[in-house]
Amino acid sequence: MTVQDSGKVALVTGASRGIGYGIAEALVARGDRVVITGRNEDALKDAVESLGADRVIGVAGKAHDEAHQRAAVERAMETFGRVDHLVNNAGTNPVFGPIADLDLAVARKVFETNVISALGFAQQTWKAWQKENGGAIVNIASVAGLGASPFVGAYGISKAAMVNLTLQLAHEMAPGVRVNAIAPAVVKTKFAAALYEGREAEAVASYPLGRLGVPADIGGAAAFLLSDAAGWITGQTLVMDGGILLNAGF
Repeated sequence: MTVQDSGKVALVTGASRGIGYGIAEALVARGDRVVITGRNEDALKDAVESLGADRVIGVAGKAHDEAHQRAAVERAMETFGRVDHLVNNAGTNPVFGPIADLDLAVARKVFETNVISALGFAQQTWKAWQKENGGAIVNIASVAGLGASPFVGAYGISKAAMVNLTLQLAHEMAPGVRVNAIAPAVVKTKFAAALYEGREAEAVASYPLGRLGVPADIGGAAAFLLSDAAGWITGQTLVMDGGILLNAGF
C-alpha cells in the first residue's frame, strides 16, 4: 500500500532500535519523512534500510555532542528542507544502585545524555525551522521521573528534569510550537531488558493491563501528539504505564 506523503519532516533521536525506532516507524507509516540518530552507525544503517531509505536518513553521533546536534538538524534541512517535529528519545542509564553511592561523573553523563541533549536538539530545531514555521516536540520521559525510583535514581531524576523541561519549552515556544512528553513504564526493549528478562511473568503481574509495553505503543502516542489532532495539547506529560501507577498505596 502506498502511503501519501504528509509533507512533514521529523527528527527522532536514539532511533536505531527500541522506542525511538517504534516512533520512527509510526511516523513513516503516516507519511512523514524522518531523520533518525543513534551512536552505532551500522545499527543506524540497518534501521534506515528497514524503515525505508526513500523516506528515512540516519545521522550517527552521540546525543550530547553539540556538533552532532547541529549536524543532524542541518542534514534534515539539506535533505528535506524543513524539520517540523522533534522527538527527544535518546537516553542512557549506565548505573544501578543507591544515589548515596553514585559517582558524580556518572550522574553528569546521565544528565548530559538524557536532559542537556534534549535541550540542545530543541534549540537547534527551533532556530532552523520551528521558530518561524511552527511545529511540535515530544520528549520521552519515564514513570521513573514521577516518583522515587529505587536503584535507578539518577535516571529518575533526569526524567523528572525532562518533564520540567517540557513545561519550560511549552511555555516559551507557544503559540507556534507545542511541546509534550510521554512517560512510559517498562517497555520491552534491549534498553530495559534487565527489568524483565528471565522474569517477565513476575514483572507483568504488577500491571493491571496484564502486559509490558512495546515500542509500537509509544510510537502511536507520539504520532498522535505530533499530529493536528493534538493541536490544543501542550505542556502535558502522557503517562503510559499499563495501569501500574494504579497500584500506588496498596
